[in-house]
Amino acid sequence: MTLSQLRTFALVAKLGSLHAAAAHLGVSEPAVSTALAALRQDLGDPLFVRAHGGIALTPGGRALAEYAQDIVGLAEQARWEVSHAKTDTGRLKIVATAPFAEHAAGRLLDLFTRRVPGATVDVVVEAAEDVASLLLERAYDIALGARPPLTSTAATDVGLESAPFLRYQRVLVVAAEHPLGRLHGPVPLAQLLGRPWFAGPAGIQDSTEEGRWLASMGVAPEIVRLSSETDALAAVRAGEGTMLALGHIVRAEIRRGSLVRVPVAGTPISGLWWASTLDRRRATTMARTLQRFVSTADATAAMVAPGGSRGLERRGSKFHVALWS
Repeated sequence: MTLSQLRTFALVAKLGSLHAAAAHLGVSEPAVSTALAALRQDLGDPLFVRAHGGIALTPGGRALAEYAQDIVGLAEQARWEVSHAKTDTGRLKIVATAPFAEHAAGRLLDLFTRRVPGATVDVVVEAAEDVASLLLERAYDIALGARPPLTSTAATDVGLESAPFLRYQRVLVVAAEHPLGRLHGPVPLAQLLGRPWFAGPAGIQDSTEEGRWLASMGVAPEIVRLSSETDALAAVRAGEGTMLALGHIVRAEIRRGSLVRVPVAGTPISGLWWASTLDRRRATTMARTLQRFVSTADATAAMVAPGGSRGLERRGSKFHVALWS
């Protein structure tokens, strides 16, 4: 059994045709047949039978197809990592969901790049629903923020490994002079529906704990999406409405009395940020290093430290980590 034979079989199994696999590989159909014949003889299984102008895998063929895809993918990853070992060893391509990117990415990744010699990072912000497919396509090495939805077919097929690294709380806040600030709990959520709810560009995502909480309440407030949660909080400070703010971001203002927490049933809402990679056989070494690092005490302290810049800044068409001390 050789890598070339497995690559050929994996392609035949995927395309369902020896002719299509030969065209894709740029070889003759007899060459494909020869490779598969050697593989069938080695394994003692026909692997497939011809059917309806194509092929149908045997039970043994279906079992081999799963392994073949994994082995070929791992070989390609090894080839890429070896070829880039001298020039690109420390480069990490990160996909982040919007709230994490805005509130924690800068502090975390600044510390990571200082602690890991040679590490460099590029970050792009995407919706949680797209994360699994982006990891599958190897567009990114690791995802930080909301966990890819568990119902995602891609997440199941690929074998994502997600590790929680920061627990947060969302609280409903208004300005001290806002009428809602004088209410005593528990306040029915319906009582807040006539007021604007502000959020960042991602809104309140269905795949987050706050999204599931809102869905469980059976009501839908009017969500006004702004360019960032920072802008949303500025609108709340101005007395224009309410928002589900991160507790550690508004804690000092609540203590000072400039913001007031609205005691709605079911709040505060606890959630988690996750670090997600392909499984251990597919994740890059640097991605696994960051996945371990994010759960350390130093990383947590950096993400929740008060004051200063936390998130990302836009440079051209990409987001990059804003590295301010």
